[in-house]
Amino acid sequence: MENNNVSQEASFHLHILGICGTFMGGLALIARELGYQVSGSDQNVYPPMSTQLEQQGITLMNGYSAENLQCKPDLVVIGNALSRGNEEVEAVLNLGLKYTSGPQWLSEHVLQNKWVLAVAGTHGKTTTSSMLTWILEHQGFKPGFLIGGIPLNFGFSARLGESDFFVIEADEYDSAFFDKRSKFVHYRPRTAVLNNLEFDHADIFEDLDAIKKQFHHLVRTIPADGLIISPENAHNINDVIAMGCWTAIAKTAINSDAEWQAVLLQTDGSQFAVFHKGEKQGVVNWALSGEHNVYNAMSAIVAAKHVGILANDAIHALETFQNVKRRMEIIANIKGITLYDDFAHHPTAIKTTLDGLRKKVANETIIAIVELRSNTMRMGIYTESLAQSLALADSAIIYQPADLDWDLTKVLNYADNIQLCTSLDDIIRQLKTEVDSVKHLVLMSNGSFGGISQRLINEL
Repeated sequence: MENNNVSQEASFHLHILGICGTFMGGLALIARELGYQVSGSDQNVYPPMSTQLEQQGITLMNGYSAENLQCKPDLVVIGNALSRGNEEVEAVLNLGLKYTSGPQWLSEHVLQNKWVLAVAGTHGKTTTSSMLTWILEHQGFKPGFLIGGIPLNFGFSARLGESDFFVIEADEYDSAFFDKRSKFVHYRPRTAVLNNLEFDHADIFEDLDAIKKQFHHLVRTIPADGLIISPENAHNINDVIAMGCWTAIAKTAINSDAEWQAVLLQTDGSQFAVFHKGEKQGVVNWALSGEHNVYNAMSAIVAAKHVGILANDAIHALETFQNVKRRMEIIANIKGITLYDDFAHHPTAIKTTLDGLRKKVANETIIAIVELRSNTMRMGIYTESLAQSLALADSAIIYQPADLDWDLTKVLNYADNIQLCTSLDDIIRQLKTEVDSVKHLVLMSNGSFGGISQRLINEL
């Protein structure tokens, strides 16, 4: 079955389990573009993803049930959040339906014969992928992409594209209950960004070495005439490279020697010069802040250069980059208070985000409100580092719901600017007592945080 044979694919029914996740929802949109009949089920069918999918003629089913498979789809794509014991998964197996993982389907039906630009790492995957996609778009390349967030320059998370280039956020999480390889092993990139590497996903990886092994498997798939891009000081990535590498490597750095160097012209990262082998390529003036975003930008510039885009042209593109939804997204300005929504999933992400904001706003009061939503954070792996990550906030509130897997009071042993709240009502009451002094409220969660953002807007 060829991808460009729309008349043939129009009669081919693809059913997706876990369709409302960002990755699987993006996959559904691409499949629809290819001409497939697409349906899907999820236990959380709600906007904006449900609206985006339904507008494309995709049938959604709320909840997992054997009845969802009565239409006998030609192929079932099973998301990695699904496991044995799920009623619909069991029905797929009992009925003998053909099934595959999302990364495997993408590899076989979209990425074949594409120049794949993959962005991997514990932090910055979504932002760097979005920057790189925007640079290619700005230069008229019309790339395909699948990103684990919504780039504000586009307003959607995935598309097939009109060129040979495809940008993908390359996640190290496993592919499916029947395929425990990391997703990115399926993508076979020619250009690979390896931003950083820390211990994460404690629910599936025993330790950091287990993650390094998966990254090594990714490195083994990159052709000799491809390119790997990573920061000079990314020590864990350097360990991965030392395990074996057959591909050219381009290194980046900030205010220190590397093939590609950023020199900060503003301490908050809102302006920086770009140098390649000592020669100035241009200056980035943009709306983003934080050294982490400077590293993200450097990776995107170098990756774009690998496909033929001049660094100065990439720099001009970044000046109109609008960031990603829920990455320090300003969602309200009320009575002198700026309210941000940030997709925080790890202590390092919290720390770098607050560092960027602190350098931008100087001594203005910052309060961070944190929901521990990722599997690793909920397991209590990072007690001390979680407390330390909040040091740059004047005060921090951590939400401790009844079903949290560990005792958060241990965090209080490492910081005196943190308080715990056991309900959203308590959080809002506490914030209302501080409303006269605060200038910046940062909501930090990779989930919905119980809809607290709208409640705060209403209360303030």
